[in-house]
Amino acid sequence: MPSPKPESKADLLKGTLDLLILKALTFGPRHGYGIARWLEESSRDLLHIEEGSLYPALSRMEKRGWIQSEWGSSETNRRAKYYRLTASGRGQLSSQAQGWERLVEAMSLVLHKKQA
Repeated sequence: MPSPKPESKADLLKGTLDLLILKALTFGPRHGYGIARWLEESSRDLLHIEEGSLYPALSRMEKRGWIQSEWGSSETNRRAKYYRLTASGRGQLSSQAQGWERLVEAMSLVLHKKQA
């Protein structure tokens, strides 16, 4: 049986990308590039979201009703699609954030466990 391949940063991020996008939109509407930049700045450049991951996630989240979009003008006067959080998206953010915080707590307990 082949050994499992190690997870890449992209694999680890897939499970959290929706949560990160929802959080980025809590501060108001943003276009895709603005979301990616906010995440990079907020993480002190530890997170880099590729367009190939970001835009499919935005589309999926819009289909689920967590976000809505409308066309507008960017800061550079270019046409851009702006995304905003819906009430359903706020609920999803709360639920996912609680789950993530429980996971982080559990991982911390396990990783810091001393031999008895």
